[in-house]
Amino acid sequence: MNPNLAQMLVRTARAYPDQAALFLGTEPLCTFEQLTDRVARCACGLRDWLGLRGGERVALIMKNCPQYVELLYGIWHAGLCAVPINAKLHPREINGILQDTGACLCVVTDVEAELGTRTIVVGSTDYHALFAGPGMPVTDVAEDALAWLFYTSGTTGKPKGVMLSHRNLTAMSRAYASAVTRVAPGDSLIHAAPMSHGSGLYVVPHIAEGASQVIPPSGGFNVAELVGLVAAHQRPSFFAAPTMLNRLVEYARRTRADLSSLKAVICGGAPLYVEDEVAALECLGPRIAQIYGQGESPMTITAQSPHEIARAHAAGDLKALASVGRTLPGVEIRIADAEDRALPVGEIGEVLVRGPAVMQGYWNNPEASAATLRNCWLHTGDVGCRDEHGQLTLKDRSKETIISGGSNIYPREVEDALLAHAAVAEVSVLGRSHPDWGEEVVAAVVLKAGMRMSSSELDQWCLHRIAKFKRPKAYLFVEELPKNSNGKVLKTALRDLLAQRGEQANAKTWRWKLA
Repeated sequence: MNPNLAQMLVRTARAYPDQAALFLGTEPLCTFEQLTDRVARCACGLRDWLGLRGGERVALIMKNCPQYVELLYGIWHAGLCAVPINAKLHPREINGILQDTGACLCVVTDVEAELGTRTIVVGSTDYHALFAGPGMPVTDVAEDALAWLFYTSGTTGKPKGVMLSHRNLTAMSRAYASAVTRVAPGDSLIHAAPMSHGSGLYVVPHIAEGASQVIPPSGGFNVAELVGLVAAHQRPSFFAAPTMLNRLVEYARRTRADLSSLKAVICGGAPLYVEDEVAALECLGPRIAQIYGQGESPMTITAQSPHEIARAHAAGDLKALASVGRTLPGVEIRIADAEDRALPVGEIGEVLVRGPAVMQGYWNNPEASAATLRNCWLHTGDVGCRDEHGQLTLKDRSKETIISGGSNIYPREVEDALLAHAAVAEVSVLGRSHPDWGEEVVAAVVLKAGMRMSSSELDQWCLHRIAKFKRPKAYLFVEELPKNSNGKVLKTALRDLLAQRGEQANAKTWRWKLA
């Protein structure tokens, strides 16, 4: 049997040919039969017109739009690999990913910079030419053929390409549908979060079961627009970072919006705090699900279904609400010490994972692959413990990732950008709690002797080197960074200083950047 993910769409089209597959807002764009035809034509255009061959990479540098779905499945139909790239990244970051993947083609929604490979703009003459020819059969692929090459960054700051195969994403899809929310024909999936990240992967289990894809006209998260789409569509679900959920709850309380048709909000990408979870349950009812996953094992490590969360809330079980649930089907977890030895129930250690959805490794990075997948376990870098019922509670993120508005920001990337400035001697970047975004970036900076620098100047420096959303929102100028005897920066001490909000710091060294 051909394991190509595009076969799921073909199967759905045969079962529900006349059902709406894609919406732009409330406007139906095509049925599953029509979508399948366009996908087959796209695949033919990629293979015959552009001459791409099996396994080659196609980059999608796109904002949320209906074309994302037809391109994604067209790429898979043709036996190619999709490289989703955040359209908000800096051009230098985008070109770095393109060079690493050797992508043969980029499809973009906007052209803001020169890219180092052939580029097709959505809606252009070349884009329409992709669909001008006849269709083609779904390409046979091996189970381990790459389908999704997603770039994430670790604490080293160097982006790493997570290699996910057709087998990995099939396992992800089955685990989601069996244990998170059961998808039924006629359901709807609203893409308020970026399709270049988690929301794009949610397409797979929903297409497989005949659910429609709904793209907001804004192309992103607008809470009033989202509420309108929830009311307009059948049994809608959507993926949301906790900050998005919090804004929805605040809006619903203030406007008394009718969200009775909502099927589920699947929360992930950042910690969902108990007080926010309870507020959401009291406002929205038993419609909150939570997942814990990583790019290396997408949405497949643990989960709590809406039923499980509602049951814990009804029982007043705050411990269960604070957890991220139990392992998904086919997944094995170990809480391990520094030698990867399993720890007893209740003890805290690193979360290790193995199962069919775990990545094959990092693209062109055997050293990082070997380190992360050593001893046949995925080393998540997250610290947690399990209780006697198998529920996992996360305690910290050992990789120091900052999660702001559901987007991962890695301190080393920001530190490297700041250290490139001639006036900067040392810098340490960390996250600070933010009421709307979850966390925001703060940089503690040591200037070289005799140098003077303002936060606005450093801000402009960053804007030319990294994505806008990654730049520090505040700068703490200090004479030296707190360090231990081995010279390692003590970020705990820096967090304590931040908690003081500069009130005890020298006014000349504490400077806040205006928003």
